[in-house]
Amino acid sequence: MSAITVGGPLLLLMLGVGAMATWWERKFAARMHSRRGPNIVGPFGLFQPIADALKMMQKEDIVPHSADKVLFNIAPILPLFLVLASAVALPFGGDFDANGKWQSTMMVADLDIGVLWILAIAGLMVFPIWMAGWSSNNKYSLLAGMRGVAQGISYEIPMVMAAMVPVVASGELSVSGIVAYQAENGWAVGWHLFPFLGIPAFLLFFFSSLAEANRIPFDIPEAESELVGGVIVEYTGLKNGIFLLAEYVHTFVASLIAAILFLGGPHMPFLPGQAVLGPFWLLAKTFILFFFIYWIRWSWYRFRSDQLMELCWRWLVPFGLVLVGLTGIAVVLEWT
Repeated sequence: MSAITVGGPLLLLMLGVGAMATWWERKFAARMHSRRGPNIVGPFGLFQPIADALKMMQKEDIVPHSADKVLFNIAPILPLFLVLASAVALPFGGDFDANGKWQSTMMVADLDIGVLWILAIAGLMVFPIWMAGWSSNNKYSLLAGMRGVAQGISYEIPMVMAAMVPVVASGELSVSGIVAYQAENGWAVGWHLFPFLGIPAFLLFFFSSLAEANRIPFDIPEAESELVGGVIVEYTGLKNGIFLLAEYVHTFVASLIAAILFLGGPHMPFLPGQAVLGPFWLLAKTFILFFFIYWIRWSWYRFRSDQLMELCWRWLVPFGLVLVGLTGIAVVLEWT
């Protein structure tokens, strides 16, 4: 399939999920709080995201007089662009060939360094956060930007280490190669090599990605009780909406990457019809992770800044080093 054939539906999927996630989170939070949530605009309030988008487009676009106008206007676009760019290396389908080898399909680009591409894009996400915080010339936005950069750089390290577990176990940097390895050897990369490697690596990756996406309990850069609204304090109208849309799309893509790297992606064990049902199977796993993110969002408390850094550097980074080391040992033992 051509890049355009896959890229067009992928773009619509990402933006559609990002828009409807606003409705889903409000209904989910209302259910946990014994409230109704959106229920006026359309059946069950399903048209509420459209109404919100129309409202934001009609609002005045205000740029602070003392702001750096170029960076201020660029910052909202970059997070959405980067998170969509990270999804181009992800396979949404696949099947076994005549020789019993897994072949991934429905990819915009099958990159030989797909995992490196995804992690590099994730590392760039701190730049628009800092740009928005600094260019606004607002002390609350600046503090939020500084927190966001510190958090993003810190939690990127355990996330990279967790992603190295499937890379080391499979010997592949391409995402399609890692999926093929899981399809042919079993899910939760590392289980067949050494007990309890794949699942801890998955949990480390999943929670580190929550920190990258600024979701509770890692939403320190957006702490409303302290910083009003984080880096988006000075943003109004459509720019504010683009920032929020990028956050929801980022959450979905993080769930998608976790499902592909650690949970087999579109591969369905012991079931026929991989080529047809595989994409739906992948989306089902992704939405389960997506559900857990919002369950955590409305069930847990926010960490303090010092607790956030201590958790990362004292616990998660050493834990990630141990996981990578044990995976390397397991691979060597398997070869010998």
